[in-house]
Amino acid sequence: MTKSFLFLIVLLITIGVFLWSMRRIFGIIPLLKSFPIKNPWKRLKVTLEVALGQSRIFRRPLVGLAHALVFWGFLIITLGSIEMVIDGLSGKERFFSQWPDFYRVIVFSGDIFSVLVLVSILAFLARRLFMKIRRFYGVEMKPISKIDAAVALIIILLLMISLLGTNIFYILTHPGHLDDSLPISALLARFLHSPDPSQAHRMHETFWWMHILLIFAFANILPYSKHFHVFTSIPNVYFSRIEPLSKMDHMPEIEKEVKLMLDPSASPSETELPTPRRFGVKDIEDLTWKNYLDALACTECGRCTDVCPANLTGKKLSPRKIVMDVRARAKEKRVGLLKHGINYEDGRALLRDYISEEELWACTTCNACARECPVNINQPVIILGMRRYLAMEEAVVPPLLASMLSNIENNGAPWQYPAEAREAWMQF
Repeated sequence: MTKSFLFLIVLLITIGVFLWSMRRIFGIIPLLKSFPIKNPWKRLKVTLEVALGQSRIFRRPLVGLAHALVFWGFLIITLGSIEMVIDGLSGKERFFSQWPDFYRVIVFSGDIFSVLVLVSILAFLARRLFMKIRRFYGVEMKPISKIDAAVALIIILLLMISLLGTNIFYILTHPGHLDDSLPISALLARFLHSPDPSQAHRMHETFWWMHILLIFAFANILPYSKHFHVFTSIPNVYFSRIEPLSKMDHMPEIEKEVKLMLDPSASPSETELPTPRRFGVKDIEDLTWKNYLDALACTECGRCTDVCPANLTGKKLSPRKIVMDVRARAKEKRVGLLKHGINYEDGRALLRDYISEEELWACTTCNACARECPVNINQPVIILGMRRYLAMEEAVVPPLLASMLSNIENNGAPWQYPAEAREAWMQF
């Protein structure tokens, strides 16, 4: 009873802190722009393929397999964690064992995957500590990002060690009970000097509490870490864009004005739309809630920047930095937005204070970054929105683009020649 009561207190504290964090992080979503959700079955298919099947990760087979094993392992081990919560509250042991066939599959899979995850995490730590991989570096990758990654990997490593320890000492305190269902743990138990039952029980309880407390601590560290994608990646894939990446969304407000220009006899009420607060994106409140979810789901893996042609040719643009800047600006401004509402201003903005004009105009909208992202983040949508603000609100565009726009306005074509001399450019 004492253990159950203590566990209940710890669980309530964990849930309370977690809900407080979720309110802080997701509280600004009602203040952001809407994002249409259509075709649920198509979205489910994309989720099964990209999120659960990890299809994009396998573009780099060896590293992709290691990442996929960690992801799949966590899905299976999560079932064991749920059982541990039930055990902690009820005071029972191995609650799911009342369904023997189901339990053997789960326990066997969890035991195998705990070792696979352990080996994969050790490999990831070695890569980060001893290998100079280009995509792990960049102006946006501050020392705190590297510390964050290392801490998360170490916690996962300790989770796997504590899980194995729990299973090993369970076998030692219950000889022959789950030996065939926990093959790795049973094998490791044979190499240990068999302690007396009371000592084995104490070790089992120590590893059990170590594992569950690490889970609770990790759950409350994640919201302030890049590893928050543990919670947000699957929803982000489900809500991701299902139209072709090359399709650029038009602006209904501009469409209204164009229709009135083409048909002056049309009544303005026929195309009535609310006046937008701002054309394009200047700050965090101009983004959609899906853009914000993208930022929360970013794993900072750098695959987007690694394939960006602008970045590869030495331009300042880094798609990863764009998404990380959205997350950082939202973190900076969300307290003020929650307190004062959508009109809150703090004298700073996402544009220029975080993302420069040079970065934005370097993008070719080739969508290589969006195609490569393992959690279906759409970086070009954010970039396009900010370029729209520059062009439509401030009339700030690069000189060559300004010249082209002027030619379109005056000549009906991007070249400097009038319509009757449209073929003249061929002479050059």
